[in-house]
Amino acid sequence: MDNKRWFLKGMHDGIPISTGYFAVALTLGIAAGNAGLTALEATVMSLTMHASAGQFAAMELIASGAGYLEMVMTEIVVNLRYMLMSCALSQKIRRDIPFIHRFFVAYDVTDEIFGISSAVEGKLNPFYTYGAMAVASPGWAGGTCVGAILGNVLPDRLLSAMSLALYGMFIAIVVPPARKNRVLAGLVLVSLAVSGIFTWLPVIGQLSPGFRIMILTVVLAGAAAMLFPVEEEGEVKEHEA
Repeated sequence: MDNKRWFLKGMHDGIPISTGYFAVALTLGIAAGNAGLTALEATVMSLTMHASAGQFAAMELIASGAGYLEMVMTEIVVNLRYMLMSCALSQKIRRDIPFIHRFFVAYDVTDEIFGISSAVEGKLNPFYTYGAMAVASPGWAGGTCVGAILGNVLPDRLLSAMSLALYGMFIAIVVPPARKNRVLAGLVLVSLAVSGIFTWLPVIGQLSPGFRIMILTVVLAGAAAMLFPVEEEGEVKEHEA
């Protein structure tokens, strides 16, 4: 297929992602309004920083009056997985594709866009990812904008009810893979327990939530990687042979 057809196919596959983004981003917009951001500021954030967990973390830090260094470090840790996704997609793009395409593909690598892009048979045409971005990104930014505007109009009780969508989103992300992997399920339980303990410890308890999240992420993820390494496909085949 030529670039135009790849782009249209990406738009087609990105429509379900866009609708899902719009629903989740409504809650993000409400959180942005509660953190003191205007609808324009929240929308620009969603257009330039397309990362749900990272943006929700940023809202918490903004609301708590955190410093720039803490915000930067938190966002690096929370969004570190996108660097790995970008590296994986760069290996799927043909070597003769100009570097500028790799740069723009990396701009909007999210869990969902990475999923459909990596699932393309054979080599990835960057215009496929561009097509998915063309509908997914406006859905995310539009939902954020609408949420930020309605957050100043809707009743407080309704806003409190809608805020549960954030917890529902994280549960939907964590529970399915945890049910399939006992190690991951155990790690989730340990994280919950250690997070509660950190709140009551004399020194660590005085740290901001952002730094506590960073410590937990680095320590527990590093320990899990060393104790329960994941074998690559090539390694599994060698062991089976």
